[in-house]
Amino acid sequence: MNARYQQLADHYQTAIVPARVKKTRDKAAAENAVNVVNKRVIGYLEDDVFTTLGELNALIEERVREINHDIRRADDTTRRERFDAEERELLGPLPDVGFEDVEWKELKAARNYHVTADTQRYSVPFGLAGKLLRVRLTSSRVTVFDGHESICEHPRLTGRKGQYSTLPDHVPPQRRDIDGLWSRRWFTDRARSVGPATVTVIEQIPDSQVIEAQGYLSCQNILDGLGKNNREQLEAASQEFVNRSAHPTYSTLKRLMAAIDSDAKKPRPMLPAASTRKRVSTVVFRDTTPDVYVRDASHYARDEEVK
Repeated sequence: MNARYQQLADHYQTAIVPARVKKTRDKAAAENAVNVVNKRVIGYLEDDVFTTLGELNALIEERVREINHDIRRADDTTRRERFDAEERELLGPLPDVGFEDVEWKELKAARNYHVTADTQRYSVPFGLAGKLLRVRLTSSRVTVFDGHESICEHPRLTGRKGQYSTLPDHVPPQRRDIDGLWSRRWFTDRARSVGPATVTVIEQIPDSQVIEAQGYLSCQNILDGLGKNNREQLEAASQEFVNRSAHPTYSTLKRLMAAIDSDAKKPRPMLPAASTRKRVSTVVFRDTTPDVYVRDASHYARDEEVK
């Protein structure tokens, strides 16, 4: 039995006993239920045409109700009557919420005290930065565990990639540098090795976020991804944004650096040196149409032969 099937059983507090291989009698009730559905639901509706899923589901629900409440078996009871008389009292109450498919991941908390799950970022207490954590993902929630202890829970983010969910109590105290965590000072110190314009750009990125740490990963990507081997181009692109009083992002800096690199590689037109240019003399014939210029005879004379 796979892990997700077991999670379904755990959610509903149900025991699942797999049938033996090639032993269909181990699941006779299930096989009979499939046969009933084939005949009384699929076969009954096979000639109908449905334009919406809701319409189809409504008719399936109607057919299932008829099977359970109206059709009498050999002992003159319905399935619903047998259920109420024999099974209902043996069952526990259903959970308050339905089962959601669960996915588990082991993720390392980055130095901005966030884990990244499916391109979205979720905060953890800043003291757990750098630690490997277990993350449980459902369609609606993201729960982070340190070992078997639940640390925090976030609504699951969807849509645009790179969104942040940051809980206020996970944020370290302001104006305090903590070992192992990224900070504004840590990035600006690195940016100084590139140039003053890059420092200005790096300082702008955290300022553009609601929570400063949400800009740290962009700073890291700019300095490592763009500036590691292209410091001059990064500084030139940053200076361009500073001149425009614009607020850059990783993507816009990358595009501008590519344009700068492309311009630098374009071949420049070559002009002959001044000493090798042949002077062209012209003469104006006054009796001709104005603005018509003709080279004089000396232009067509042969160069003097070398003696």
